Amino acid sequence: MNESAVSLFEKLVQADPPDDVHVLFDTACVIGGSIAGLLAARVLSDRARRVVVVEPDDILAETGSRPGVPQDQQVHTLLPAGQLWVERWIPGITKEAQDHGAHFVPDKGTTVINGVPQAPDGEGHHLLTVGRPLLEALIRNRVTSLPNVSVLRGQATGLQYRDDAVSAVRYVATADADQGDRSAGVIDADFVVDAMGRSSRLSNWLRQSGYDQPRLERLEAPINYATALFERPVKVADLETASALALFAPQYPSGGVSVAAAQPIEGEQWIVMLMGYGDRRPGRTIGEFREACTKLPPVFTTATAGAVIGDVVTYHQAESRRRHFAEVSRFPARLVSVGDAVASFNPIYGQGMSSAALHASCLAAYLGGGPDLGAAAREFFRLQQVVVDAAWAVSAGGDAARLDAENGTEVPEDVRQQRWAMEQITAAAVLDGNVTRAFNHVSYMLRHPVTLADPQLLTRAVAANEAAMTK
Repeated sequence: MNESAVSLFEKLVQADPPDDVHVLFDTACVIGGSIAGLLAARVLSDRARRVVVVEPDDILAETGSRPGVPQDQQVHTLLPAGQLWVERWIPGITKEAQDHGAHFVPDKGTTVINGVPQAPDGEGHHLLTVGRPLLEALIRNRVTSLPNVSVLRGQATGLQYRDDAVSAVRYVATADADQGDRSAGVIDADFVVDAMGRSSRLSNWLRQSGYDQPRLERLEAPINYATALFERPVKVADLETASALALFAPQYPSGGVSVAAAQPIEGEQWIVMLMGYGDRRPGRTIGEFREACTKLPPVFTTATAGAVIGDVVTYHQAESRRRHFAEVSRFPARLVSVGDAVASFNPIYGQGMSSAALHASCLAAYLGGGPDLGAAAREFFRLQQVVVDAAWAVSAGGDAARLDAENGTEVPEDVRQQRWAMEQITAAAVLDGNVTRAFNHVSYMLRHPVTLADPQLLTRAVAANEAAMTK
């Protein structure tokens, strides 16, 4: 199973958009216009004569934040793998983001673990540092400019079926500011994508129509974000450290900060995020925010030295979630889910947008594999499960370990051994560049987490840690 999962993951990571595609549908409908939905619409634009994105927010307006993405003012990291995948589907998007003031900065030892920088991995990875509203707007503009993609502003209210397959999407149009009516309508559709996010209503719709609901798995991960913007008077090229990610184990003194991130973004600004677990809420005021940054690596003091722009913006998320679509027995054909509607992780791991891009690759692989469109999309969900399992192993695995440590929970021996091995890899990542490279490949979603279980890699990590202890 592990070899198969690793092989599938590698294929999805390396897959390019198909060159020669056949139109499969007259109309495809995507419910939800966030990044996951937009990338799904991009894939479907090759396979359908018409793609309709149903979204209640006015996503075609030239505005920043929108109600459907309450967390978009927080730091959003597009992992190196995610940047590659988005660039494959929307060529030139990285340059376009840079033209709007975003930065494509080298990742040179910018990750700090318990106060110690990672050892250089020699890979030359780059991070696209950009505000979430700008990145989403750029992707949206490119996708909706395709001649066969349109946006219908409305709230999806349910599905219709024919012969055990989805045949239409019901919706209620969003009323304009000067109108009080909300007219109902139906979109006939040959294929439907649920991209409604972590609060997706698809499970309820399925239950009401006699289909099976996917099992919902929850993992307690109470996180508290505090993010602020600061003026950045220094050009990125002149910065000694262009971005930073600081990670702290529970026992490490960091003023209640478990994770911190600082990135230069558009508008000559720094965006700085502090995150605490449980009842730790670092930096609720600017004074508290700056004080907390003095206990972090020097780049955080530099980033918060300029004039503050606006207020500290906070965000709370109580748990990570995933829906197990691959387990469902009775499920309608011509229907899939993507993005947070399938799995929403602890956002600090930066997997959300990159996972959405890889879900698009899963969709392309499924549609290009000659699927039986009269049956449930089990092959799609099998491919997607590989992606979700990989991301979940990193984020949920770390959160579960932290939760068990704080609660004093006894865990099975095999889990204890897995966590010990991960602790060895993480500790050695500040000592040995080869270990760092393997660790970063998994963190950046370029390789499957199973690759960190390589006995040779673990032996190398243990040796590096033991050597450091004897110095």
